[in-house]
Amino acid sequence: MCPGSAAAGKARTGSGWALPCPRTAAAACQILRTDREARGLASVDYAERVNRAVDHIVRNLARPLRLEEVSAAAGFSPFHFHRIFKTLLGETLQQFVKRQRLERALYLMSHAPGRSLTDVALDCGFSSSSDFSRSFRQHHGVAPSLFDLEAFRSTRRDAFERILTTQAGSPLLTALPAGQNPDGFEVVLRELPARTVAYIRVHNPYREGAVQAACERLLAWAIPRGLADGQWLGYMWDEPEIVELAKCRYDVALVVDDFQPAGEIGRFEFSPMRVAELVLRGDMALEARAFDWLYKTWLPRSGHVPDHQPAFEAWIGRPFAHGNAHFELACQLPVQPG
Repeated sequence: MCPGSAAAGKARTGSGWALPCPRTAAAACQILRTDREARGLASVDYAERVNRAVDHIVRNLARPLRLEEVSAAAGFSPFHFHRIFKTLLGETLQQFVKRQRLERALYLMSHAPGRSLTDVALDCGFSSSSDFSRSFRQHHGVAPSLFDLEAFRSTRRDAFERILTTQAGSPLLTALPAGQNPDGFEVVLRELPARTVAYIRVHNPYREGAVQAACERLLAWAIPRGLADGQWLGYMWDEPEIVELAKCRYDVALVVDDFQPAGEIGRFEFSPMRVAELVLRGDMALEARAFDWLYKTWLPRSGHVPDHQPAFEAWIGRPFAHGNAHFELACQLPVQPG
């Protein structure tokens, strides 16, 4: 739901890896001497390139990911990339990938409960069920088979609701119990073609006004290009009942035919997908109930399981056209046959 009302270029030496050009190495060492200096290089260009690396990780989470491959997607040498990635995201590449896999596992355990833990492990890029169990235990303290998923999600939801209800104008969100549909939600299954989007990524999107500000910047980019009245999307890569709010990633996006990414405007290509869609017009509380109903009531009875895509808000018209109190959009949950 919408927040705020996700060994190229080096040579082997006897002591390890080194940049092949001494002058390049010297310059890199000068640039990266301290974290403080590296933070000074956290430019829009660097952020855009790290976003490309994150997009590559998301697309390929189910298979092994090597530093050289991910750094190449960002256009950095492995040596340079490792430091910049940690500076911008606060995690090493290895930490980020492992966290993404564990969070994806929790998502599947929540919304595809019929799937075996071995299948979950392999779908999330772990080499085996024992590798998954070991990583899960290191992170959560217990084996996945013993993990109290409901208690974990409840704690995260409480934190999520506290953030939203302390923001001016945000309504109290009440979870919709499974099986209930007081709003009369109805789903239509749609087949969507491949889509290319221009996006601005918002890290820690539950900061008040953060998403709306990103929408305004993307709108300012789109208007002179004649794109502002196309299909606007918002999508959360991370589920706030699973992922710490400060680490959630939300993209504000606009469907486009083709363009060259530049600065903070990134490019992502979504493959064709099937979505369970319901259209709503109302406040944030209504949207929260809509996604609760999709996940808790419709999905378990549908014969479908979640696809490895974010859930979308497909705006009717421009985003925030009615301010923060009223939304007109289609909730789209990507699914595949169970």
